Amino acid sequence: MSQPAPQTHPVPQHVFQAQAQLAAALEKVEGKPVDLLTTPWAEVEKSLAKLLGGPFQVNRPEHQAMALGISGAFAARMAGEHQAFWFPNRDSPEGATLGFPDAIIMLSPFGATMDALAQGKLTRLEDLSADIRRSLGQARFGANPAMSLGGGQPKLGPADYQRLFDPGFLQFVVLDPAKAQSTMDSKPDALARDVKDALGRTQPPLPKEAREQFEGQIVMSLQRLEPGKSLGEQAERAPRLAELMAHMVATSGGTGCAPEEFWGEIVLPLLFIGVPAQFPPLDEDEVEAFKQGADPLALFVDVVPHAHQAPEEGLLGAFEMSEIGLAHPAFAKVGALRLIQVNPARIKGLLEQFDADKTADVVKRFSQYLSDKAGKPAQETPQGKEMMNAAMLLLTDLKRAVTTGQGMLCLRRLTEAEAASEQALALVRRAMQGGRIILTS
Repeated sequence: MSQPAPQTHPVPQHVFQAQAQLAAALEKVEGKPVDLLTTPWAEVEKSLAKLLGGPFQVNRPEHQAMALGISGAFAARMAGEHQAFWFPNRDSPEGATLGFPDAIIMLSPFGATMDALAQGKLTRLEDLSADIRRSLGQARFGANPAMSLGGGQPKLGPADYQRLFDPGFLQFVVLDPAKAQSTMDSKPDALARDVKDALGRTQPPLPKEAREQFEGQIVMSLQRLEPGKSLGEQAERAPRLAELMAHMVATSGGTGCAPEEFWGEIVLPLLFIGVPAQFPPLDEDEVEAFKQGADPLALFVDVVPHAHQAPEEGLLGAFEMSEIGLAHPAFAKVGALRLIQVNPARIKGLLEQFDADKTADVVKRFSQYLSDKAGKPAQETPQGKEMMNAAMLLLTDLKRAVTTGQGMLCLRRLTEAEAASEQALALVRRAMQGGRIILTS
């Protein structure tokens, strides 16, 4: 049986398993091994047809599993030829995407494979390979400045791609529905002029490099859209741009940005736990974890039961799927949304009761409780203090947004790179939303 080849960077486990299972199934149907890493795609497709017993159907789970196996082999070929690697990407159907070290190229092997199989032409993967080979060659020789890393720049790795492309950060924002509607109804060229004008009116002024970056990423992207159609009519074509413009024009308040895991595992659980008067018994593992240096805050949210009922499943353990909706109807056809409306009813009462000082005090009392059980004094670490301060700040921001904000509460997903530039974006947003001084004679 043909086994997936070892790669320098880890392959997602479900992709690895799908590739191994497909190789075993093809060997059984052919009576001999089918090497998925070297066999021409046309030959692989003939073997796959025998296994399918009919045309490929994109909606059948077993066919999708076979496509996932093919995508693993395609990724392995890219790794062998170009040192490509997998990196986590929550936008991707397989939860990870392929990156390349010599140029900024992002590829979804599963998406490419599904497209090729749906058209009955697995050889399209060969065409895609040729395109990638050509693009990488152009980047190496500087023929494509948008992709080139520039002379002397270090090669890119999974962490670089994850920072740029994986939407692993979250923030809550309050959107004005009327302004969101106006944004979606606006023509791209009008929005481009508004953004460009705002870039020149920020206070304090944006550095030249940042201004040029915003012009390249936002103004030029708007100008590339069809001028005769509204932004909302083109949301499916440019979903990230539409979501960003809704945020820039309609956001009236919100929270800071933080990793999704921090929101889901620390911040929101603190809200549902509340301020207990007493703590549950500790088992040996929990006491030992404290002795080994586990942070009391992390143990607090893990050990202390919720005083208020939270969804067993759903978004961030705080919102049922029925409490999630579209920020605007224009996003109905967008696959992976990064701006979604959430119903704050479940958390509004909890936020009204939230008191940062009382929450900090109960975690401090829990830390002393741990210390007494372990016979070891609690040592506050800079990391633990920073984590606690960040959680209190985010909950305070969220309380203000939910209890005093007028509008719809939305959850916005960002990449780490986008989160890092959010402070500069806020300056542009304020300039866009601020009044203009018009001089008349």
